[in-house]
Amino acid sequence: MERSRRDKVLLDSGQRERLEKISHNGYAPIKKILHAQVLLMCDEGNQAQRKWTDEEISSALNIHLNSVVRIRKRFLQQGIEPSLNRRHRICPPNPLKLNGEQEAQLIALCCSSPPEGRVHWSLRLLTKELKTRVIVTEISHPKKNQLCPWKKQRFRIPERDLAHFVAEMEVVLDIYSSQHSYSVPLICMDEAAVQLTEPIQMQPSRDAEEDYYYTRESTQALFVFFDPNTGWRRVTNRDSRTSIDWAEEIRQLLEVDYPQAEKVKLVCNNLNTHNIASLYKAFPAPKAHRLARRLEIYYTPRNGSWLNVAKTELSVLSQQCLTWRIPTSEKLTSELNAWAMERNHTTAKVIWRFATQDARIKLKYLYPTFETVGTDNSNALVKAWHATR
Repeated sequence: MERSRRDKVLLDSGQRERLEKISHNGYAPIKKILHAQVLLMCDEGNQAQRKWTDEEISSALNIHLNSVVRIRKRFLQQGIEPSLNRRHRICPPNPLKLNGEQEAQLIALCCSSPPEGRVHWSLRLLTKELKTRVIVTEISHPKKNQLCPWKKQRFRIPERDLAHFVAEMEVVLDIYSSQHSYSVPLICMDEAAVQLTEPIQMQPSRDAEEDYYYTRESTQALFVFFDPNTGWRRVTNRDSRTSIDWAEEIRQLLEVDYPQAEKVKLVCNNLNTHNIASLYKAFPAPKAHRLARRLEIYYTPRNGSWLNVAKTELSVLSQQCLTWRIPTSEKLTSELNAWAMERNHTTAKVIWRFATQDARIKLKYLYPTFETVGTDNSNALVKAWHATR
């Protein structure tokens, strides 16, 4: 069927190039790709292309004839953008159950303390409370799924003294970005606890069994020392994690693992046992002083243990080696040694890419800001803290 002159689609080179890109890249929504193909086939300005009728386009693309006519008319009347994209709905198809004020009251209720006898607000409890306060008269509990009160994010709350947090953070980040040698190596250490429990042995022709009931034999403290630059690590287990235990691990690090090192830079969490005083508790003063002179400690900020690279290695250890029940400390020692030997053989390293400049951009809300006071042509700076991000 011959189209009238006013119904003809004539694309310029820029429009044709854009539509061809949309129809061939495969990343656009399927409806947008389909609309682009319709417009390309309707184009009568392309001399290298045969002329398609609306019926032929409908049959080739397996769409209704009215859709072809509607897309073509929308292009002629409104342009290329409205013809490619779906029309935005002004009003939702169904009326809103809650208006803005009611949503604010619901969010405030969800953030408040739950009733006595409850740990947190459940969806049904929120529904009941909304009806009790006559905020709404009727609403189903799945409606409040949008709040997701059960979600939480870890390692997101820094200490109250933000300046202290960013100062210690930048010190650790600078240590990671600097060059290190065997004479002055960088070592990251972390601790963890493991429960020793008796496993249930598999039986012939039966599936593996697990039981939530168990008898805890004892608890072992893990000490992880990791060199992210060379891929060396050592993991040991002890019956406790006192200052004496930490001092013994430091002695082994300095005298056995790195006896030729002039100084060892140690990154660790700010625990009460991680200090030079622990060396003086465990050894005579001359020996403690000799060890302390070779040790340079850098603490991660409080609530900033994610800055410790050893925590990444500890996570790998937990996933690969500690997900099953281990009955005795001897068995745990054997498993840890085998795991560390295999990891050291492959020299698995950690490439830390988060630098100080990245922190000043991504964690900008943690940094104090300064504003210039423009009175009496003075250059005084007034300190202002960001309460929100």
